[in-house]
Amino acid sequence: MPVPSRPVTTTLALGPEWLQPDAIITWLGPWALVGLALIVFAECGLLLGFFLPGDSLLFTAGLFVAQGAIQFPLWMVCVLLVVAAFVGNVVGYYIGRAAGPAVFDKPESRLFKPKHVARTQEFFDKYGTRAIVLGRFVPIVRTFITVMAGVGRMDARRYFTYSLIGGVLWAAGVTVLGFWLGQFQFVRDNIEFMLLLIVFLSVVPIVVEIVRARRTPGAHAR
Repeated sequence: MPVPSRPVTTTLALGPEWLQPDAIITWLGPWALVGLALIVFAECGLLLGFFLPGDSLLFTAGLFVAQGAIQFPLWMVCVLLVVAAFVGNVVGYYIGRAAGPAVFDKPESRLFKPKHVARTQEFFDKYGTRAIVLGRFVPIVRTFITVMAGVGRMDARRYFTYSLIGGVLWAAGVTVLGFWLGQFQFVRDNIEFMLLLIVFLSVVPIVVEIVRARRTPGAHAR
């Protein structure tokens, strides 16, 4: 695959340049598809992958496919990303199952914050098994919840079933959305706005949960 010509740009501040979706895909060049799969795998299975731009990266991948910068058929891109997400969840599950609660007994650092674990636990407690699917669309939660399922020794077959459903809806769904919207000139002319919108929609669930937690009596005591 030829090096993407960076047909879309994100000139607005979406974080460091090396975390901007189009910059990542362009930098990966001929290895873009493999790199995307590894990033999705890391975000879904490794605790250190929570900072990766999953939603906006998938959306941008769809745009690149629509514009021919990633010269693989959409179905192939979606299948690979779904597999990467699912395998990441399997690995994360068994990491949690093998390590037990000790996996979360780490001092706070720039890459690990206990509050992320607490919020994920609240999300899990609230939605139960549905959290495996819904959590896919919530940054940070989708990284920690897979390990948490392993720590809690959730039934493997049930977990893998919900994980696969969530992987298809998230990895394939967001990529297809990017591909479909990439057909419209307005979207191509306003890619910065679209990516900001994706980021905003991703953050909304977290903000809602934080607000609810603060309004709940005794929330500060947790």
